[in-house]
Amino acid sequence: MTIRMATLPQLLRDRARQTPERLSQRHKKRGIWREYTFADVQRNVMTLALGMRQMGVQRGETIAIIGENEPQHYWAEFAAHALGCKVISMYPDLTADEVNYLLDDSESVYLFAQDQEQVDKGLEVQGKLPRLRNIVYWDDTGMWSYKDPILSTFEAVQETGAQQHAKEPQLYDKLVDEGAVDDIAVLSYTSGTTGRPKGVIMTHRAMVDNAQRLYGAMKIKPDTEYLSYIAPAWATEQVIGIALGLGAPMVVNFPEGPDQVLQNIRELAVEAMVFAPRQWESMTSSVQARMLDAGPIRRRIYEWGLKVGHAVHVARLDGKPISLWNRMLLPLADALVLRPLRDQLGLIRLHSASCGGSTMAPDVFRMFHAMGIPLRNLYGSTETGLLTCHQGDRFDLETVGSWMQAHPDAGDPLDWMISPDGELLVKGGSPFLGYWRRENSIEDNVKDGWFHTGDAVTKTDLGELVFLERLSDLKRLKGGESFPPQFVETRLRFSPFIKDIMTVGDETRNFVGALINIDMEVLSRWAEDKRIGFSTFTDLSQRPEIAALLREEIARVNQFLPEHARVQRFANFPKELDPDEGELTRSRKLRREFLQERYRALVDGIYDGSTETNIDIPVIYQDGRSGNFKAQVFIHDVAQTRSSSNTAGQAGH
Repeated sequence: MTIRMATLPQLLRDRARQTPERLSQRHKKRGIWREYTFADVQRNVMTLALGMRQMGVQRGETIAIIGENEPQHYWAEFAAHALGCKVISMYPDLTADEVNYLLDDSESVYLFAQDQEQVDKGLEVQGKLPRLRNIVYWDDTGMWSYKDPILSTFEAVQETGAQQHAKEPQLYDKLVDEGAVDDIAVLSYTSGTTGRPKGVIMTHRAMVDNAQRLYGAMKIKPDTEYLSYIAPAWATEQVIGIALGLGAPMVVNFPEGPDQVLQNIRELAVEAMVFAPRQWESMTSSVQARMLDAGPIRRRIYEWGLKVGHAVHVARLDGKPISLWNRMLLPLADALVLRPLRDQLGLIRLHSASCGGSTMAPDVFRMFHAMGIPLRNLYGSTETGLLTCHQGDRFDLETVGSWMQAHPDAGDPLDWMISPDGELLVKGGSPFLGYWRRENSIEDNVKDGWFHTGDAVTKTDLGELVFLERLSDLKRLKGGESFPPQFVETRLRFSPFIKDIMTVGDETRNFVGALINIDMEVLSRWAEDKRIGFSTFTDLSQRPEIAALLREEIARVNQFLPEHARVQRFANFPKELDPDEGELTRSRKLRREFLQERYRALVDGIYDGSTETNIDIPVIYQDGRSGNFKAQVFIHDVAQTRSSSNTAGQAGH
């Protein structure tokens, strides 16, 4: 099936007319699952859109939304589209300053805010934003004392719209009919790893095109139960939860809140979900951490079950022969280990599991496949849309998959090539239309019709794409050897003890070093099990026992890396990396240049042979106060002997 090329409100109206009682959305609120049919969603969107129009919203303006994944978030976006407006969705944990930048850059006139926390951000910045005319909130908890005239409730806007619909029953259809597939639907802001985020222009054509790419590649079935967890601020959720949710259609499920996601997954037994690598890695860490607490017999049974699953599921994926013995053992392993594991994670019915956003260690994929969960990679960018994914029954887990097919009404078929310097170039499908308010952004990124992705890639003999690194992030050592930091980091992050890791090294250094952000939850349990005392994150991160444990993890991964790319020295961050401090993006990508400068003393210590150093960095506490964080940090050699590492350290300085 091919999804009809239309605007999103037109697709919603199609569903509401053709199958009004078909389930569209489900949301858990205050412990109760509430269901919405397509007729329910259409009614909520229509009254909201007409109410917004009565409040002065004009075609072409920008509507901003901030909050968790909830039905009202989606309804506000569909309503804005129905009026011919473009939407910017923002991560709910943004600071007021970040909200101010995005509202200003996108020229937003209207802000939908989930609750008191998000309303406060809007009120804090409204004086700096003369364009901002209204703030509408949908959760009124704690809002009884707010009297600012800029504020309106979601229900009040809908009531105004319902009255307007009673007067002009044909008005909403007229507004929806005026929409065109080349209207701007979304300004999807980049993560901002190297500077201020930029708004990528996404039209309705691009949204439907990308939904079709995934629909064809993943063989999504109609009425698939989908978990909406990744924020709509991320282009992937715009494509899957919003566009494919209408196009397939899927039942879009919203968890009660971020803290209840895993519990809600178990209740729903969802069939499709997309997580970023950090969430999948967190799941594997939680399983491995539980096994640390298990007795020796349970641990051996668990290891045996995974070994059988690996011998069957992963071998089948790799096209390797499966012994009759392992085929016979699989039902027993599934009953004793694999199915209970899937059930504990809430993934018992999961058949469309995807990882997107950045690279992830192949070992993580292998672990899920061993459990019987067909986890697949997605690759693309906000600018180009989704490009490749693991398809079919056999694929290489070291790759990001094979190429998807663009929608036949999107433009030319997708085409690609690798430039002489190893950069991926792409054309076809819905084209890159530039960054919002950035002059010459098309000319700067598109040459002779080819979009320059900035990604260093290779391909396998079977044509599957292998992502190496951003070209700008490829590092060269003093000896002339180059290494891809992410390639090394993703393999180290498979360790349940490592939450984040940043490799360091450049043309002034002779070897690769690493700064590690430990996984506090896992390591605190490990430390308690080993009767190792600690008080704080800082204290635990600097314990010699933790250093010894991580040394073993790094040495294990080093065996599989070229000699020049092996990590020789490392230090543990003395505090957890925090997006509010600018150390991570909101999608939890490392801000490398910022971290290198912020922790310059640690980097220098790695390369001058120091065994310890002191850091003193500015921080902002949760209550808004600012101060300085001071700590003594120990630096470690991966090699067991000091002499060889000291020599390397001095040489690299």
